[in-house]
Amino acid sequence: MRRYLPILEWGRTYNRSILTDDLMAAVIVTIMLIPQSLAYALLAGLPPVVGLYASILPLLLYAIFGTSRTLAVGPVAVISLMTASAASAVADQGTAAYLEAAITLAMLSGIMLAILGLLRAGFLANLLSHPVISGFITASGILIATSQIKHVLGVDAGGENWLAMLSSLANAIDQTNVWTLAVGVPAMMFLFWVRKGGKPALQWIGFGERAADLTAKAGPIVAVAASILAAVFFDMGNKGVSLTGAIPQGLPPFAMPSTDVALIEKLWLPALLISTIGFVESVSVAQTLAAKRRQRIAPDQELIGLGAANVASAFSGGYPVTGGFARSAVNFDAGAKTPAAGAFTAVGIALATLFLTPLLFNLPIAALAATIIVAVLALVDLKTPLQLWRYSKTDFTAHAATIILTLTAGVEMGVIAGVVVGLALHLWRTSRPHIAIVGRVPETEHFRNVDRHKVFTVPHVLSIRIDEALTYLNAHWLEEYVLEQVADRPALRHVILMCSAVNEIDASGLEALEAMNHRLGDAGIGLHLSEVKGPVMDRLKRTQFIDELNGKVFLTQDRAFAKALQDTGEPADPVDHYLARGLI
Repeated sequence: MRRYLPILEWGRTYNRSILTDDLMAAVIVTIMLIPQSLAYALLAGLPPVVGLYASILPLLLYAIFGTSRTLAVGPVAVISLMTASAASAVADQGTAAYLEAAITLAMLSGIMLAILGLLRAGFLANLLSHPVISGFITASGILIATSQIKHVLGVDAGGENWLAMLSSLANAIDQTNVWTLAVGVPAMMFLFWVRKGGKPALQWIGFGERAADLTAKAGPIVAVAASILAAVFFDMGNKGVSLTGAIPQGLPPFAMPSTDVALIEKLWLPALLISTIGFVESVSVAQTLAAKRRQRIAPDQELIGLGAANVASAFSGGYPVTGGFARSAVNFDAGAKTPAAGAFTAVGIALATLFLTPLLFNLPIAALAATIIVAVLALVDLKTPLQLWRYSKTDFTAHAATIILTLTAGVEMGVIAGVVVGLALHLWRTSRPHIAIVGRVPETEHFRNVDRHKVFTVPHVLSIRIDEALTYLNAHWLEEYVLEQVADRPALRHVILMCSAVNEIDASGLEALEAMNHRLGDAGIGLHLSEVKGPVMDRLKRTQFIDELNGKVFLTQDRAFAKALQDTGEPADPVDHYLARGLI
């Protein structure tokens, strides 16, 4: 049972010392999570209290089923944006149907994640390459930050994509509410400053390094408290400043996701995308933090843990959740030792919903928007496009396509396009594998590309190194390439295929080899293979190809080349070199 209930593993060694560390981390993360939960619910187009609901039961369920000791689960910016995009496609914000759609998304995501975990299908997340994920997160950060500017300005603006948002903001700029601006801009400036300058300032006044670091991360709470006091003191509610208003007090209610088949048909694809993005983001964070303590996580069990968390979120009136980098890093730095820290955080959030929500009545929406903007701008990565351009033009293409389509067509199309472009580029690369004509480096047994090194070759022998598996994608291309090279060499008598990088030969690859063998044989040219890997050779031996091969299979390229030289009567230094060493 410990495989499916990791709590049975770490729970056996739980003691008072670990309890103290987990409680301390929980207090710090709770302080950070309250304003984040409110802000991300706002981003998702939901009542702020829904963010708190999504931060209680999901944390408890993840503590039971998750494998990461320090991952903090809850609402995050990108998933909130995707939730808003999916729910707004089926209902208007502020309606009961919109909330029902968000709850149903959480349920569908949870079920999908749990099923994938039980099927041990965590590898499916590999369909999203790093350039695609990086491009999507960068574009999402830009979209999120742009969407929140209207709250900082106090204007009515919107838009389905980035350009529409910018246009709407430009048209409404003259309607800016000065009092709203007076709250949002200082809050934003303070939050930007506290991320870099908070820790040094606290150390200067006497805080220890660790205490200063953790205290600085509570900056959003300071911004929220100051904004509330300012709103009360200046009576901003009567000056056009949007306030949070009454937030329901009490524990999350029992909620029932929709069973409407028509609604589920509209939401299953967005739920799948939310599940995939959430899982990739969560596992990346969990693996990074686990490596620092020489711990490990189980990706397949993480799917189950996140699935359980999302199902719990749905039944408690929340929306899709996943592991967040910022709060997980704080949880790690605060000394959390086990997932129990997340459970204690859930208790802290529950207490906040019971007793603290009345204090948030006068919280300006602009302060929450400032919190979101500062958090998501840290996701915008402007270095990766330049690095990818220098390193790999194909990866840059996938990255750029994801950014452009996410900004112009929406988050769902951005993810789908990124996956499609990434797979298309992979298939294109695989269909045209790197192939090199190689020769022997003098006085060695090594063979290198003739275009890169000074190597020894002879006109009677052609050595070709194949740097890819032979599959239906490239088999015909390889056959044409070899025959084209043969046609340009009238003196050729031997072709050696160096297969050191060939991990697989499928049926189409085998058919291409058989065709080359017959055509070269008819031309009086021997076809040889060298350095064939064991598993590949085992499959070839189960066919007639080895018996029909007009040449031989050699253990090394060195032996194959030496034998070909001997057969063609090549004189001089290279043959003497091999004879002297007893290789032929």
